[in-house]
Amino acid sequence: MPDVVNTEQAQAWNGPEGSHWARNQDRWNAVNEGFNEPLLNAVAITATHRVLDLGCGSGQTTRLAALKAPQGRALGLDLSRPMLAEARARTQREGITNASFAQGDTQVYPFEAGAFDAAISRYGVMFFADPVAAFANVGRALVPGGRLAFVCPADAVLNDWVVAMASLRDILPVGDFGRSGLPGMFSLDDPGRIRDVLTAAGFTGITVNQAQADGVWGMGAEDAAEFLLGSGPGRHLMEQTDSPAQTRARHVLTDHLRAHEGADGTVRLRSTSWLVTADRPTDPSGRP
Repeated sequence: MPDVVNTEQAQAWNGPEGSHWARNQDRWNAVNEGFNEPLLNAVAITATHRVLDLGCGSGQTTRLAALKAPQGRALGLDLSRPMLAEARARTQREGITNASFAQGDTQVYPFEAGAFDAAISRYGVMFFADPVAAFANVGRALVPGGRLAFVCPADAVLNDWVVAMASLRDILPVGDFGRSGLPGMFSLDDPGRIRDVLTAAGFTGITVNQAQADGVWGMGAEDAAEFLLGSGPGRHLMEQTDSPAQTRARHVLTDHLRAHEGADGTVRLRSTSWLVTADRPTDPSGRP
């Protein structure tokens, strides 16, 4: 793997968190795939497009981009070795020959200048150590006039799964979890910050629009509660308390999630995100 400056995230995504996501790729896709179509439509992929997928994880969006560009190609980039292994295996099983994957840090990855017509990301751009540097590097990888589109979480309180976890505040050390403006998952929840970062990185034509999708978190409240508590944030909170508190947390979260059970037993939680687009200028002066 090329040089990595985002070492903390590299350790996390090559440790338990990355392994969890790799093992549960189908479940995480069920949570997030409602944003796939809006994301891909935002970059208007043509048959010959070359598409870069940032923080591609196990590669669902990379494969979808490749299918939309049968005479082009799609490259998925991620820090996580276990998720990339799943991405490559799934891509091979599905017989998609124009999608490939690389392990690396977006901020410093040695992209060839102008190698891509578009860049996309579904929840893969919130954890950059230096977001301006990372997006500037992506801009150099795009052709002049190339488009960037990504989805990132909006205000935490507009996301049902965060509200569900907050219901455990009296049991687990929830603290600042989900608070707006902190580094991490909600680092780009402020549209003003998104515009400032992308402008500083050299992008123009920036749009930030709210998008919502209902994701499937489990079959029944009990299953969904176990999945939430087994994810990175949930596991981190559970590890900080004792067994009786963990048991109580499971019961309380299960009770909270019963209100989200559908007639078929599926638990659906609404995610509210920003769908962001931006363009690389067509000339060095910064004019589009």
